[in-house]
Amino acid sequence: MNYKQIFNKMFPEFPRVRAHDPLTSFEAAEAIKPVVSQHYQTILDCLQKHGSLGKDGIASLTNLDGNQVARRLNEMKVLGLIYLTGKTVKSNSGRNEREWST
Repeated sequence: MNYKQIFNKMFPEFPRVRAHDPLTSFEAAEAIKPVVSQHYQTILDCLQKHGSLGKDGIASLTNLDGNQVARRLNEMKVLGLIYLTGKTVKSNSGRNEREWST
């Protein structure tokens, strides 16, 4: 399913920068706008195919960087696209991280 057009029409744009942040943060927030919906789709597809995962698990199964995944997860939770399972899984560094599901 192609979520890109649906996301662009249905969901609000999240603030990705604060008023007091440096100029580089504003530039980064603007630069990411064109690919956010693709990140959403990639993460949803991964969770639907592989089941519940943590941030690092999602990153390892997609072409997304762990930081890209982390930034999208809470946005997707607010939008009601995914939820926290209440469980934890081990991250790449061996620490506990939250598990997400569709």
